[in-house]
Amino acid sequence: MGWLFLKVLLAGVSFLGCLYPLVDFCFSGETRGQKPNFVIILADDMGWGDLGANWAETKDTVNLDKMAAEGMRFVDFHTAASTCSPSRASLLTGRLGLRHGVTHNFAVTSVGGLPLNETTLAEVLKQAGYVTAMIGFDYYFGIPYSHDMGCTDTPGYNLPPCPACPPGDRSSRNLERACYTDVALPLYENLNIVEQPVNLSGLARKYAEKATQFIQHASASGRPFLLYVGLAHMHVPLSRTQLSADPRSQRPYGAGLREMDSLVGQIKDKVDRIAKENTFLWFTGDNGPWAQKCELAGSVGPFTGSWQSHQGGSPAKQTTWEGGHRVPALAYWPGRIPVNVTSTALLSVLDIFPTVVALAGASLPQGRHFDGLDASEVLFGGLQTGHRVLFHPNSGAAGEYGELQTVRLEHYKAFYITGGAKACDGSTGPEQHHEPPLIFNLENDIAEGVPLERGSAEYQRVLPKVREVLADVLRDIADDNISRADYTQDPSVIPCCNPYQVACRCHATEQTDFSTSRNIWK
Repeated sequence: MGWLFLKVLLAGVSFLGCLYPLVDFCFSGETRGQKPNFVIILADDMGWGDLGANWAETKDTVNLDKMAAEGMRFVDFHTAASTCSPSRASLLTGRLGLRHGVTHNFAVTSVGGLPLNETTLAEVLKQAGYVTAMIGFDYYFGIPYSHDMGCTDTPGYNLPPCPACPPGDRSSRNLERACYTDVALPLYENLNIVEQPVNLSGLARKYAEKATQFIQHASASGRPFLLYVGLAHMHVPLSRTQLSADPRSQRPYGAGLREMDSLVGQIKDKVDRIAKENTFLWFTGDNGPWAQKCELAGSVGPFTGSWQSHQGGSPAKQTTWEGGHRVPALAYWPGRIPVNVTSTALLSVLDIFPTVVALAGASLPQGRHFDGLDASEVLFGGLQTGHRVLFHPNSGAAGEYGELQTVRLEHYKAFYITGGAKACDGSTGPEQHHEPPLIFNLENDIAEGVPLERGSAEYQRVLPKVREVLADVLRDIADDNISRADYTQDPSVIPCCNPYQVACRCHATEQTDFSTSRNIWK
């Protein structure tokens, strides 16, 4: 469930490019000239139908809907994997999990992270003179993994419900396997734990403050900047404060959406006031909603994966159905990106890396292959075509992690494997292998309800093309410079600012500085 980006950094790969202290933010040197700034905001477990501009039933995203009206909305935009760690690794590298090595989620006890020989977007932009920062449930300011992977004093809404951290010197009984009660959720600033357990009710406000502060100081420095904000929203647990502070709804999920929308609105407003003409803001999600959380999960809109639903199990997060892969996406850059445009181009989170690198006037790292494309012609030239082919890796439901067994070819979708994810009703679809594959025509079956008849002319025309592109990408990966992530685990690496206190309780004055443990910041 979580993305241990802190462990990526401690392993030697810095997304920041420089440490981001509160005083000077590492700003010095090269002036900006005409290079654009970039703000990338990534929501967690947000469904395609959670964006009001996508789905009229949603009324909770006023700021995001305004951004859509003032920019470009993508309706066929896909994550690179349908769960946290591999999806985020692909955003940062522009490569599929079989290339960068992160094929499934890390654990609280994971030793490794993104392999050292992978080059991140921030490292490329740093060489081009950019100052960079990351704020969210990752490193510089944030929590190091999903916020359900540690206890808090005020646990939010979750299914099953999880208890609060044990008080004082009393240990707790972990009654639910899905709950983490032994170690409290930490909040980091640089490499320091500044709060454990973190107060989730104030986390959104802190994220907004840190993000807007960075934009202010970066703009004043005269250098171009890259800010990546990885939100905790809309992952469970959903804060109880969100609901109690918002009398308009009795739905925790709706209150959480409004809080996230407000946070994004604050960041956009700061950009508009400080660097509107020269800042490209990109909003999207890491994967679809977590269906087994029932009313605490988001909306897939019309992408219901009804073939899978009839078999049992979920067609959302962790799966390669549209509900797990198709995510909201917006691009905003006043004066450059046309306003109120809906793009039907087939695009992916993988495209953020090459697009930003191109706009920054930088070069792609040599000696490796990339899976994304430069989407500039879509953004600025009115082009309505993007990828011809996308590959959706297995992401925790059926099949081996990272394997490419689902192929999107134009408006067709081929499944060599289905099942394996739990639905709200507790059912898990049986793992089924399909040879030849199930093929759906999304042009007239967006619900993925009825596969093409295998004997039909349409199926027979598409099948060899699917086989060809799949064979091509597998050959390309075999010939590429690929990495392998270290998934070994060691309980001693669990973040803990005070091992002498139950659940590792500490105040801001009781900080642990890990900067001396790994010499990576020179």
